[in-house]
Amino acid sequence: MDEQFSFGGKIVWKPTAEYVEQANLTAFMRAHHIQDFAELMQKSTRDVAWFTESVLKFLNIQCYEPYSKVLDLSNGIQFPHWCVDAKMNIVHNCLDKWQSAEIRTQNAICFEGEEGVVRNLTYEQLYQEVNKTANALRSLGLGKGDAIGIFMPMTPEIVIALLAIAKIGGVILPLFSGYGAGAIASRMNDAEAKALFACDGAFRRGKAVEMKSVADEAAEQIPTLQHMIVFQRTGQTVNMQTGRDHAWADLIAPQPDSAPTEITSAEDPLMIIYTSGTTGKPKGALHTHCGFPIKAAQDMAFGTDVHRGDVIYWMTDMGWMMGPWLAFGALLLGATLFIYDGAPDFPAPNRLWELVEKHKINQLGVSPTLIRSLIPHGEEQFKKHDLSSLKCFGSTGEPWNPDPWMWLFEKVGESKRPIINYSGGTEISGGIVMGNPLLPLKPCAFSAPCPGMDVDVVDENGQPIRNAVGELIIKSPWIGMTRGFWKDNQRYLDAYWSRWENVWVHGDFAAIDNDGLWYILGRSDDTIKIAGKRLGPAEVESILVRHDDIVEAAAIGIPHAVKGSELILFAVTRPGVERSVALRQELSKMVISEMGKPLAPKEIIFVADLPKTRNAKVMRRMIRAAYLGLPLGDTSSLVNPQAVEEIQKAKA
Repeated sequence: MDEQFSFGGKIVWKPTAEYVEQANLTAFMRAHHIQDFAELMQKSTRDVAWFTESVLKFLNIQCYEPYSKVLDLSNGIQFPHWCVDAKMNIVHNCLDKWQSAEIRTQNAICFEGEEGVVRNLTYEQLYQEVNKTANALRSLGLGKGDAIGIFMPMTPEIVIALLAIAKIGGVILPLFSGYGAGAIASRMNDAEAKALFACDGAFRRGKAVEMKSVADEAAEQIPTLQHMIVFQRTGQTVNMQTGRDHAWADLIAPQPDSAPTEITSAEDPLMIIYTSGTTGKPKGALHTHCGFPIKAAQDMAFGTDVHRGDVIYWMTDMGWMMGPWLAFGALLLGATLFIYDGAPDFPAPNRLWELVEKHKINQLGVSPTLIRSLIPHGEEQFKKHDLSSLKCFGSTGEPWNPDPWMWLFEKVGESKRPIINYSGGTEISGGIVMGNPLLPLKPCAFSAPCPGMDVDVVDENGQPIRNAVGELIIKSPWIGMTRGFWKDNQRYLDAYWSRWENVWVHGDFAAIDNDGLWYILGRSDDTIKIAGKRLGPAEVESILVRHDDIVEAAAIGIPHAVKGSELILFAVTRPGVERSVALRQELSKMVISEMGKPLAPKEIIFVADLPKTRNAKVMRRMIRAAYLGLPLGDTSSLVNPQAVEEIQKAKA
């Protein structure tokens, strides 16, 4: 990893004095007499317990019984015990405590459906609906410690279900709304789930997509499943199994709107979120009441600078960690979470900007893939809308390429709204590195680690490096870290703690430039090494997407007897573009011109789409496996499995 890496160049955004003055980070640092961000990072990583306790107080996290100490490391850094002896339920902090305050009349949820329906729920109304749903769950004999799945589109009911499960002390099992029956069954069986929140269907591009039959097929494979609660979203006729299935309206609406919140321990299980591995069964990341939600709210407050009353929208599914992140973070901060169920460019490519204007969204979380898809439709799509409510953009899930980043920043953001890049993971409960309101930005970069995250970039010997590509590591525990994999702690230790003693190796390649800005360059097992030169896929992909005719690109390395690997590129063209030999040659010349002849691609393959998860993460490992004819591993998280088939056929 000793080769030099060319980073993002000049600083393009600096916070104004007003921006800094109003920031949550500024208020937090002043409260603790901290002079600047560098001092905050030093203090927060040197004394993790102090920082965590300070965050708990900043967020006004209330306990039924106080903790005796904030952190106990007697079981090792891999298994920290947080908020020792405390009794607390996160729903008390999301809803219950707001009922005696003025905030109860403020919107907690703002929802719009693809078909145009709009619904708002105040904090008081959400509290009442969660209470009704908690009473319904208890009436079915469900309670503390019971795992309950959620397989629904993004409507207010999915947030109600999430909170109701937590309120009764149950274990939330969020499931991607695009899963097939096998993926649902494997996760529900692993958690021994007793119930499932399901839905008749969802709207996608003007059509009602049926979901209930998928839930039914999964249910046949889940011996522990006793109840299915079915919400009517689209009005489709669905089969209801007597004794097992309950219509949401029939079961929940008649319930009383007051209910006690289960008094749980701070470290009681709250949620299991499954992440797909390349091989073997999915990993169930275990999170607790005082873990995931606290980290989510901290990052939302310090990174995207969400204040009470702000409206935050992150394009996500509840089955991806950013769904629970959005719900818990916004409600802990007294903000409004906006959710949209549908395609973000339907019925026209201005739909996203229309939502921003209509609902006065303040923080907008997007993906690089979405922005790349919107660019060809032109600037008139956003210029017809008033976007003055926007304070910043957020982005996570995949690395940026410079050109679409600059388009969003300069054109839509008018060079004054920062793009808060955010990278971490399900096992992190949020971010390792993130932009923030106090530090400058370069294209595609992250300003710094999140406060409290003791992070570095190291070479293959574990030594810190700068201005070169290395492994992203974490050296101290943080409150949001997963409490292990569900029923499989050895796999957790093998995945993160096996390379260097007491060091979390995240599996991302990263770099820190001479100005101290950070870059995430893709998964380390995605990285390509050609004749000794280590290449982050995003670097090559950025070259291709600079071409006007290319919308998306993916780079993989395949084995080569001499060079170790050679480069294969996949390119998605704009509609109507001829996939000619001349275009292929032009793209190849662009790569050679920038990267040099040793890194010339062996082949450039035009495809209609790249395999992605719902959060728009391009699955390069799956592309590589499909191209080489290797086992694909777990494909259940893919939103477009046909893209894999196209790659397999292209090679054949």
